[in-house]
Amino acid sequence: MKAGDNSASALPPLRDIIRDFGLRAEKSLGQNFILDQNLTDKIVRAAGDLSGLHVFEIGPGPGGLTRSILNAAPRHLSAIEYDPRAIAALESLRAANAGALTLIQGDALTADLLQLSPHDSRAIIANLPYNIATPLLIGWLKQIRQSAESYQHMTLMFQREVAERIVAPPKTKAYGRLSVMAQWLCQAHIVFDLPPTAFVPPPKVTSSVVHFRPRLLSAEAPSFAVMEQITAAAFNQRRKMIRSSLKAYLPAVQAAGIDETKRAEDLVVAEYVTLAGIVQNTLNKD
Repeated sequence: MKAGDNSASALPPLRDIIRDFGLRAEKSLGQNFILDQNLTDKIVRAAGDLSGLHVFEIGPGPGGLTRSILNAAPRHLSAIEYDPRAIAALESLRAANAGALTLIQGDALTADLLQLSPHDSRAIIANLPYNIATPLLIGWLKQIRQSAESYQHMTLMFQREVAERIVAPPKTKAYGRLSVMAQWLCQAHIVFDLPPTAFVPPPKVTSSVVHFRPRLLSAEAPSFAVMEQITAAAFNQRRKMIRSSLKAYLPAVQAAGIDETKRAEDLVVAEYVTLAGIVQNTLNKD
């Protein structure tokens, strides 16, 4: 399929698709659809060049973003959808795109994208269901920790509050476990916001598109599990000094030369990495 070849141009408008397949957005599924192709095209442009990539989309719904991704000519697109109504609604789009689109009915939380495309260069572009967006991101970050080549990049929609947590700097209220884990493993930035009126039905909050590009880690980088343990202990008692919240790791704090009177939000990502590395080495010696 050539870039810009709009195979979906002869398809019915998305509002007709929603009507014909009874695809009313379900709050329980975290569904909020974007029907304006100018907006879905903008999301895809934010992802960058898709040529040669196996792109995954999560929760395509009636297929607005799906159409825009296909128009950008990835090597292949796999759309994972939990709702059987949406799978039926997307069938005409699959048929119109001559093998370029695979529809997978299932739960994205249990789908292993690496196994679905074991030999491909991959990217993810998705208007994520709000109710599972954070656990999905954590799962993909775990895979990136195993290999920075798991995904070339990810362009993901979140509630603005979650997006702010992802990119938050130290010494801010939004800075927390998610900030540390995401910024340790990826370069992440908010590309643009979308108001509630951009969606059908409109949610009560502003949404943000965040672009992630994995970092190459050193061979001595700590495990994901140890970083999770350290950040969980620190931020579960974020108002306490780390000599209290990280009492179980105090020898490592001292070995790292970190001021024990700091609080969780005062430590930069590199300090958490150093601390986790010391803890990891201790565990390996035991």
